[in-house]
Amino acid sequence: MGSSPAPFSDIGKKAKDLLTKDYNFDHKFTLLLPNSDGMGLTATGLKRDQIFIGDISTLYKSGKTTVDVKVDTYSNVSTKVTVTDILPTTKATLSFRVPDHKSGKLDVQYFHPHAAIDSSIGLHPSPLLEFSAAIGSKNFSLGGDVGFDTTSASFTKYNAGISLNKSDFSAALMLTDKGQALKASYIHSLDPLNETMVAAEMTHKFSTSENSFTIGSSHVLDPVTLMKTRFSNKGKAAMLFQREWRPKSLVTLSAEYDSKAIDSSPKIGLAIALKP
Repeated sequence: MGSSPAPFSDIGKKAKDLLTKDYNFDHKFTLLLPNSDGMGLTATGLKRDQIFIGDISTLYKSGKTTVDVKVDTYSNVSTKVTVTDILPTTKATLSFRVPDHKSGKLDVQYFHPHAAIDSSIGLHPSPLLEFSAAIGSKNFSLGGDVGFDTTSASFTKYNAGISLNKSDFSAALMLTDKGQALKASYIHSLDPLNETMVAAEMTHKFSTSENSFTIGSSHVLDPVTLMKTRFSNKGKAAMLFQREWRPKSLVTLSAEYDSKAIDSSPKIGLAIALKP
């Protein structure tokens, strides 16, 4: 996309990813089986308390078309077909889930040198309409998104945001929850060589005057080992340790302690991703 702005959904995403990505407090196993001819198979299993959830997905790429089919333990079959460059700098995605006949959705993305536009419509008689846009450049952008339910003739969401991105930091300010909350986020690179970064996210709710914040850090201990920490004003502290024990195969250990839940044990999760 060159110097064009990222989609509106990416505003504040860098800080959010540092604070939330890869944290997992269940037991998760993922097996990825890629194929040189464009096919790929992924099997995922998740054990949460005494419940086991799993799915198997296949990915096929041919030219400008990608087809992703997923089957889960409840016999739901989800399909996503993505075609790029139907028109220049445009991507269209058709998705649906069987047996849910109301799950069909068409999403179209358009990237302009100074704008990124995303629109979607549900493929049934009373669809949900969604639209988002961001204008500016890769260094500075502002935008918003809106969702409208044609069944109830009401807005399901409307948000606005602004972001500033530089080589060593990224800052974002967003008005969310239909204008009921103000969220600010910031991420800064302290040591590019060791990929040491810190991030913070703060939220103010206008209706209750409640403030909340989360701070976190990420540090690469060596080329195959990552450590992350996270703290919130709600008394929760979390740590993540991730190691690439073979190329593209990861083992991730996460732990979280809630100081306000003194009768509960710390949450501990293990995730293993294997790519032979």
